[in-house]
Amino acid sequence: MPASTTAPPSASRSQAVRHFGRFQLLQLVGKSARTMLWQVADPRNGQELVLAMPRNRPTEPEALERWRQAARKASRIDHPSLAHVVEVGEVEQWPYITYDRGNSATLAELLTTKGQPALEIVPRALQALQGLAFAHEAGASHQDLQLSMLLIGESGPCRVMGLGVAMAPLDAGAVPSSLQAHRIAAERDVLAFGIVLHHALSGQPALEQADVAAVIERLPAQGREIVRLPWSTAHPIPEALRAIVNRSTDRQERQRYRNARTLEHALEGWLSTQAGQGGGPLAQLNDRMRANGALPSVPGGAARAARLALMERERTNELAEIVLQDTALAFEMLRMVNSAQVRAAMAAGSGPVLTVRRSIAMLGLDGVRRAALSLRAWPGPLNETQAADFDRLLERVRRAARIAQWLRPAGYDAEVVYLLALLQNLGRLIVHYHFPDEAQQIRRLMQPAPAAKAGEPDEPGMTEEGAAFAVLGTDVESLGAAVARQWGLDDTVMHMIRRVAATSPVRSAETDDEVLRLAACCANEVVDVGGLPAPQQANGLQRVAQRYARVLGISLRDVQLAAQGIAPGSDEDVAGRASQLGGLH
Repeated sequence: MPASTTAPPSASRSQAVRHFGRFQLLQLVGKSARTMLWQVADPRNGQELVLAMPRNRPTEPEALERWRQAARKASRIDHPSLAHVVEVGEVEQWPYITYDRGNSATLAELLTTKGQPALEIVPRALQALQGLAFAHEAGASHQDLQLSMLLIGESGPCRVMGLGVAMAPLDAGAVPSSLQAHRIAAERDVLAFGIVLHHALSGQPALEQADVAAVIERLPAQGREIVRLPWSTAHPIPEALRAIVNRSTDRQERQRYRNARTLEHALEGWLSTQAGQGGGPLAQLNDRMRANGALPSVPGGAARAARLALMERERTNELAEIVLQDTALAFEMLRMVNSAQVRAAMAAGSGPVLTVRRSIAMLGLDGVRRAALSLRAWPGPLNETQAADFDRLLERVRRAARIAQWLRPAGYDAEVVYLLALLQNLGRLIVHYHFPDEAQQIRRLMQPAPAAKAGEPDEPGMTEEGAAFAVLGTDVESLGAAVARQWGLDDTVMHMIRRVAATSPVRSAETDDEVLRLAACCANEVVDVGGLPAPQQANGLQRVAQRYARVLGISLRDVQLAAQGIAPGSDEDVAGRASQLGGLH
């Protein structure tokens, strides 16, 4: 209860039975600096309820009226994941809301110091988050989300209590009903939800502080503390889920989730992927691919290929070169030729097809025409801005494929390594085309933030993998691998289109397939270095050269030339060397 000087006048501490108005106070359910929850008995019907009240009684009539308006608005919002409001009332101007608890317990009552397994708590958290998101979209915010505010029963969804109970803090000149005030309050609710999820998974309160509101006050922008999930927990926390929860409490405000729906989508994506369910980003991707194809044809590319399909069979090599200029068409040819029906018709023991030339030979010129005409015209469902972003990514991917051809050891098929370099970017291309808004979020999370003080280094952004986990609930490479698997590519090729992890050393290549894979990886890393700040690019290229020098037989100069768009050993390279030698004399 509040201190005796501000206690509700009907509550008595000297008697064994305490009352608040007509309600008998049975047990304190939870309290924070801003709210209190009591289990109470209503003598009118003998029903046991949860009574929630602000920690301090409003002292001004205007403040009490604001509370009434917020409480009435919250009580009218109907959602399965919002606790049912029984009554909104006042006792001697001390406002309260009562809720039907049913057979549920609060998360605070159920939680132990070991926390809860991820696959048990995340479905419950998702239910509560859906209710919170619905309330935000209806114009209401919670203001004091705590573990004790979440009701969990054996059946039915997890429900949120306390909506509209806490007194909304007002900054000087703020208008409580303004859109900006609601947006700020909703963002605070999402941050609070992340802190609750942190506690539920780890079993320990963040910053050793059980009051979520007190934790928020110690995080930027108000404070300087950092809240991240510990590495050692009683129940293992999958890396993707860790990225999601850590993003929700990130020290950089710009990195956090802007609204409850974005956090909900990330958790849904992780849960669906982890549990092997039929929903999540993979299901969305399948739906969107059925409607819009895997990728759109480049402007004019499909039409050119369709015309070239009328050429004579003897000009297959020329046709293959044209097909390779259209990434979507090249992928569609691979999909068609590696499909189960075509593979079944092939000779026993033959492997997957990884060249356009062989695809043309197997499918015939009519097959090229069918592939070209099946593509979605540029830019598919993308708007102008999204199409421009996607076009830049396509050019970057094609550049990596050309570099892979330049850096491959002698004797290896140029077209195979070109296609492998493209396929190692399949996930990126898929995400940018089918999830353009999420792709924009991922790019934003990867950007470094300016240093808080002059002279200090910039705050690093997330890795692409971590950013994708935080936005989609799965990583970009896994989405690409899922599509490649649907196309019929076997385990050998699936391994070749997976890039080597940045932390994994590259010492040797025992097979030709591994040489091709590493050549494609090297080329993609060269292009990635181009995205670093200019002062870091020289060191980045040196690291790439050292990493792949032995296995590919390349030098730092080869890598530097490739980064400049010059093929090592080309006429331009030779002319450059001659110019340098001439300058020495």
